[in-house]
Formats: sequence, structure tokens, C-alpha cells
Amino acid sequence: MKKKYDVIALGELLIDFTMNGQSEQGNNMFEACPGGAPCNVLALLNKMGKKTAFLGKVGQDQFGRLLKDTITDAGIDASHLVMDDEVNTTLAFVHTFPDGDREFSFYRNPGADMMLTAEEVDPEFIGQTKIFHFGTLSMTHDGVREATKKALKAAKENGCLISFDPNLRPPLWSSLDLAKEQMEYGFGYCDILKISDNEIQFVSGKEDYDEGIAYLQEKYNIPLILLTMGKDGSRAYYKGMRVERPGFSVKAIETTGAGDTFCGSSLNYIVEHDFDNLTEEQLGEMLTFANAAAALVTMKKGAIKAMPERKDVEELIRK
Repeated sequence: MKKKYDVIALGELLIDFTMNGQSEQGNNMFEACPGGAPCNVLALLNKMGKKTAFLGKVGQDQFGRLLKDTITDAGIDASHLVMDDEVNTTLAFVHTFPDGDREFSFYRNPGADMMLTAEEVDPEFIGQTKIFHFGTLSMTHDGVREATKKALKAAKENGCLISFDPNLRPPLWSSLDLAKEQMEYGFGYCDILKISDNEIQFVSGKEDYDEGIAYLQEKYNIPLILLTMGKDGSRAYYKGMRVERPGFSVKAIETTGAGDTFCGSSLNYIVEHDFDNLTEEQLGEMLTFANAAAALVTMKKGAIKAMPERKDVEELIRK
């Protein structure tokens, strides 16, 4: 059957407040950047000409309306974005350190993204996509966890490829054991796993990345695992192959959205190629493009509005 969408993502859509200098009075100033990992992924895919849709919930408030307009402007189908009359849109304040690293303060107790219910998930809609993408922020609480599981089941039953980026944010979990348990649930479902260096160490308990990945492959049999290592680049593990490509050296101002851009680029490549028969050369090509796109995003604030054009990515690769 012909699918209507290339990628549907489920999860959080929120405002990332990123530090942007100080006022004349010496107060910290924050810039309201539309964000949330799943929509960041979709925004990159739209830049590459793909058809995407989002399933999630925001508040019926000024930020929720801003987010709806933002994703619609980015070309993401917002027909399944639910507005909550009672609970406000989730906010995240991103504190950036001099080396570009960051820490998050979340205003999400509760936040609208957590209020998505299983009733609001339409299995028929989910079935209309080639790839279904999700993370663990929609697994932190019971109601939204049920919604996520329902969507995953619908994706599986409709033969969609399933993509998972755990995107671990420790402050949002009641316990790290619960976080690990939900990450493991995702591993059991996904065909494509995008995981960062610190997440693989957290979940496998192994210092060495290759050992951590081997542990995951043995236990869950995930066809394609993509490991991101920040400025050191990335690796793909697929059918016994291990392909690595270096990162690109750029003047980064903040890393928000880099992993999502990498993820979106990889999904874009997969939509365009035969997932069951990727070659070593293709995996390398996919990683190089994804590394370059991610590097470009670190040079701007925020993510959804900072996604690069294909020509800019290709130009960075040529350089």
C-alpha cells in the first residue's frame, strides 16, 4: 500500500528557552526557541522535501499556539497536534556552559506533552507512514506511555519501520531505573536506534562503545544502530558492519538539536534507500551527511528554525 507520509513522530513539543546574553541591568536574557526532539527530527526531514506529521499535545496558550504555527510553517502536518485546555505547554530552560555543554530546567509538572492519551492516538493515521519515530519523553508518565505503546503497536501492525531515539533527560524521570526500563521497551520495538555515547554507557553499563552496542545487538537484535559521539562523529552498526565517519569542525554556539538533526538526516537517507540492503558505502555516505547537518545546527540557536538546506550540508562536506 502506498503510504501518505514518510515519517510520523510522536512526543514532546515544547519551548526551549536558551540563554542569549544579558540586559543592561545585568539580567540573563532568554530566547524562546520552538523545540522538542521529535519535531526537530521532522523539521530536518521537511527541509529535505519529505512528508511528515506530528502527534502530540501542547497547551491552549500563547506558547502552544506559537508551536502549532511554527511546525505548520515548517511544513509538518499538525492535524494530530492536540491542544489541552487545562495544562500549560511544557517549557525547558537551557543553561549553556562556556564549553557549549548544557543543563536543562524543565517546567513540566505536569506539562501538556505528558497529557496525550491513548484515545487521542488514531491507529489508522499511524499506519499511513513509512517510518514511525519516537523517544522516551513520551514514556515518563503512565497516560502518555499508554499512548506511545498504542502508537507503536499500530506502527508494527502496519509494517512501518520504527525509529527510536531515547534522548535521556534524567531530571524528567522519577527514577533512573524507570528510565532504563522504558529505554529497554523501546529497544525491543525499534528497527533503527539512534543513541548517544553517554546513553549507551548508561544503558549497557559498559565503558567501551562497541561492547555496549554488541550487548544491545545480542539482546534486542536491532537491525541498524547509529551511535553519535558529539564532535568525534558517529558510527553505524548494521549486519555485522561497523562504519565510522568523523565529525565536522565548526564554531558551535550551542548543541541543542544536533542529535535530532543527525537523526532526521539518517531517516531521510533511509526513506530514499532500501533499508534491508544498505551497503558499507551507503552507510558511510549517510553518516557523513548526518554529521555535517548536525554540525551546521550547532552554529545557530534553537533547532526547528535552524535546520540547514541540503545545499549547505553538501557544501560543508565538499570543504
